[in-house]
Amino acid sequence: MTIGVWLRLGRVSNLPTVWTNVLATLALSGALSFSLRTFALWGIFSLYYVGGMYLNDAFDRHIDAAQRPDRPIPSGQVSAGVVFAIGYAALGLATLLLGLVAQKSGVSVTRAVASGAGLALTIIGYDLYHKQNPLSPLVMGLCRVFVYIAGAFAVSQVLAPDVAWGAAALLCHLIGLSYAAKQEAFNRLTRVWPLAFLAAPAVYGGYLSLGEPWVRPFLAVLVLWGVYALRFLRPGPGRSVPGAVVRLIAGIALLDAMLIASTGALGGALLALLLAGLTRLLQRVIPGT
Repeated sequence: MTIGVWLRLGRVSNLPTVWTNVLATLALSGALSFSLRTFALWGIFSLYYVGGMYLNDAFDRHIDAAQRPDRPIPSGQVSAGVVFAIGYAALGLATLLLGLVAQKSGVSVTRAVASGAGLALTIIGYDLYHKQNPLSPLVMGLCRVFVYIAGAFAVSQVLAPDVAWGAAALLCHLIGLSYAAKQEAFNRLTRVWPLAFLAAPAVYGGYLSLGEPWVRPFLAVLVLWGVYALRFLRPGPGRSVPGAVVRLIAGIALLDAMLIASTGALGGALLALLLAGLTRLLQRVIPGT
C-alpha cells in the first residue's frame, strides 16, 4: 500500500477548490483573514472532501470492478472495510472540529455542528445513491452548498444573503459539472440542456460587476475557462468528457475568485486564481475523478 493510492482515493488534486470555497465563504461573510482559523477551516473541509471521496470509492466498488477495475479497491490495493472506516472517521472528526472552531469564534456551536452534520449526511447520501439517482447532480451540488453554509456558521451567527446567493451560483455550476461527470465512464452526453446551468454563475457575475468593477476581469476568466472546458464535449473523435470534467472542477476556484472579488478582497481573489492553477497542475499527477 503506497501513499499514492491514498492520495488517489481522496482525489486530493481537487482539494484547492475546497480551500477556495472556504475563502469565498469567509469573504462573503465579512470574515476573510489569513489567520489560523482560516487554515483550520481548510483542514476541516479537506477532511469532509477526502472522507466523501473515500466513501464514494467504497460504495462504488462493485460498479468500478466492471467499469474501472484499476481503481484501488477493485484492483486489490486496499480493502473496502479500511476505506469505509477512514471515510466515516474523517466526516465525524471534521464535524467535531467545526464545532470547536465555532466555539473559538464565539458563535453558535449548535448551528455549526448541525450544518456540518448536514454536510456529512448529504455526502453519504450522494455516495450511496448517485449512480441510480437522476437528481444526483443536484445532491452533489448541495454538498458544496453545505461547505458555504457550514463555513459561514463556523464564523458568524447568521447566514449572510451574499453567502446564500454565492452558494446558489455554485450549486448551478455543480449541477452542470456533475451531470457531465455522470457520463464520463462512457465518454458521451445523452442530453445537453443540463449544461445550461453552467451559465448561471456568469449571469450572477454580470450582476455583481454592476456594483464592483473588479469583478469583471475575474468574470471574464471564468467565462473563457468555461468555454474552453466545454470544447471537450463536442461530438467527434476528439470528445473527452473526463477532460471537460476536470477542467470544470478547476473552474470552481475561478467562480470563488469572482465571488471574493465582489467583496473587494482582491488579494483573496488572486489567491483563488492561483489555487485554480494548482488544481490543474495536481490533476496532471493525481486523477481528479
